[in-house]
Amino acid sequence: MNDLDFHHIFELGLILVMIAAGITAVAKKFNKPYPIALVIVGTIIGLVNIPVLEHLKDFITEGEVFNFVIITLFLPALLGEASLKLPYSHLKENKGPILALAFGGTLLSFIIVGFLMIWILGFSIPKAFVFAALMSATDPVSVISIFKSVGVNKRLATVIEGESLFNDGLSVVLYKISAFYLLTYIDLGAIGAGYGLWEFFKVISLGLIIGGALGYVFSQLTKQFDDYPLEIIFSVILFYGSFLLAESVHASGVIAVVVAGIIFGNYGAKIGMSPTTKLNINNFWEVTALLANSVVFLMVGLEITRIDFSDKWGLVLFAILIVLIARSIAVYASLFLLKNFPYAWKHIINWGGLKGSLSIALALSLPRNFEGREDLLIIAFSLVLFSLIVQGLSIKPLLSFLGVNKKEEGFMEYEELIASGYRNEIAISEIKTVRKKLFISETVAQELISQYEEELHHLQKKMEELFKKYPDLKEKQVSVLKRHALYAQHEALEKLLKEDIISNEVAEHKHNQITDQLVKLEEH
Repeated sequence: MNDLDFHHIFELGLILVMIAAGITAVAKKFNKPYPIALVIVGTIIGLVNIPVLEHLKDFITEGEVFNFVIITLFLPALLGEASLKLPYSHLKENKGPILALAFGGTLLSFIIVGFLMIWILGFSIPKAFVFAALMSATDPVSVISIFKSVGVNKRLATVIEGESLFNDGLSVVLYKISAFYLLTYIDLGAIGAGYGLWEFFKVISLGLIIGGALGYVFSQLTKQFDDYPLEIIFSVILFYGSFLLAESVHASGVIAVVVAGIIFGNYGAKIGMSPTTKLNINNFWEVTALLANSVVFLMVGLEITRIDFSDKWGLVLFAILIVLIARSIAVYASLFLLKNFPYAWKHIINWGGLKGSLSIALALSLPRNFEGREDLLIIAFSLVLFSLIVQGLSIKPLLSFLGVNKKEEGFMEYEELIASGYRNEIAISEIKTVRKKLFISETVAQELISQYEEELHHLQKKMEELFKKYPDLKEKQVSVLKRHALYAQHEALEKLLKEDIISNEVAEHKHNQITDQLVKLEEH
């Protein structure tokens, strides 16, 4: 403990956050998926010798540090944020595909990858099935971040998010069984199979019980307080407490957090949270998740550069091919019996089965004496890099090609009218400004303004016709106007408060009213 320089560790952490925030800001500015940008830049930083950053790279790529940051520090926050915002009604409506993918698809992928690694690459049984566990589940950190950045249909997003949240917990259970108990269970024959099934059931069930119980208790706790800073602290304790408690009794911490988050975000929000509290809790976790995601993906890029890929390219290529084949079979087979599930969505779910930081963290947590550990690290890191860069970058073009992200009917025409109207409004405003500055004749200016006003009138008539045809488009404009009006009211109250015209009590009361209206507008 005395050897640790906490001041230096804090400085390194701050540098990492600054780099991650800068890359994220640039990616968002150019409307690109920031997770992929972070992995690429992290890989470049890892490969290039930059003296100022050498201490940072050495510290971050330490296996124990990477594992702690990914699994203990950030994973509960990211899972909690995602499950907190996931409406139970959406999960219920899509329980068929979510359960089919999260359980049936994950188990099928696990079995296929394991046996193919034994048959094609000659891996030992534990080595093959540990790799299968690492690759069977989609990583929630990667999937949710990238799909949010490219934007997908709401129902498809719910299925993808639900699968990634639940199958991750399943994958961790399969990993632990494969790494530490599989050979023992095989040696025991039928009795061993029973032990394996019991272990599997116990870990999942305990995770569900712990998450459910804590989610219910903290939901009841929110009924006793109407104090959003305190309720934010409750949510932090809930997510980290459920994860650590479940892990301490050898249950699934991932499943515990997901269940706790869903209960707290749905039942807890309904019985004990004011609209102001909901808004502030969501905002807090959104900021936390953005920070965590940014740091995680930068760390993945840095970590990948520490692996020696020389003379392993054949192994890597075969492993990528095996994982892609297994994922395809698992997705199409598990969704085969579901009716009214668009075929194009199956392609997106298949190709969108991204791997990420959790796979790397689990691979690094293997004991040093585990047979084939170095090979597993190489192929796991390769799969993550391929998944995030190749699959991640091609998701958006695939969405467009399959028409999955197609705008609703009439939306393109609506956007064209908005753009044309905005151009004309700006032109009129500029003419009036220039006329005063350059002493342009009123007659000349008015002649041009009349032309633009006539065009605006024509556009307005087209817009009214469009609203009659597609009423939802009118609702969009009403929503935008209401939102901006409420923001303006909030700002006006701030001004009155600063000028000491109204008291803090009145300002807070009115602010809460405005916040409640904003929340209702968002929910609508």
